[in-house]
Amino acid sequence: MSKINIETRIQAPIELVWTCWTSPEHIVNWNHASDDWHTTKAENDLRVGGKFLSRMEAKDGSFGFDFEGIYDRVEQHAHIAYHLEDARTIEVDFIEYGGMTVVRELADPETENPLEMQVAGWQAILNNFAAYVLKQK
Repeated sequence: MSKINIETRIQAPIELVWTCWTSPEHIVNWNHASDDWHTTKAENDLRVGGKFLSRMEAKDGSFGFDFEGIYDRVEQHAHIAYHLEDARTIEVDFIEYGGMTVVRELADPETENPLEMQVAGWQAILNNFAAYVLKQK
């Protein structure tokens, strides 16, 4: 099965990008695919074996779910790898390049929704992240 493979380029230093990606007080501000969703809670124990959790909910209260996993690898300002409860794996690379930071994600898809839909959702969240980081400069 194909993987979800997305990226964004952000005109911001890698330290700021890393902080916005990993700090719960930032995660709750960008972690949604559309404006009718939000993240109401985020927890992050950023270390190998540490857990993270983001509570994502529709703003109208019609649906919500926890997105949670365990870290398998953490290299500050460079790489994060984790797995979800259903054994899917996700890797995130942070690359400094010419005054910008590239964030690249490679993820195992779930089996309920078409791959194209999942790619679009993951990319929308990553685009929200990039826009949020730029506001923090």
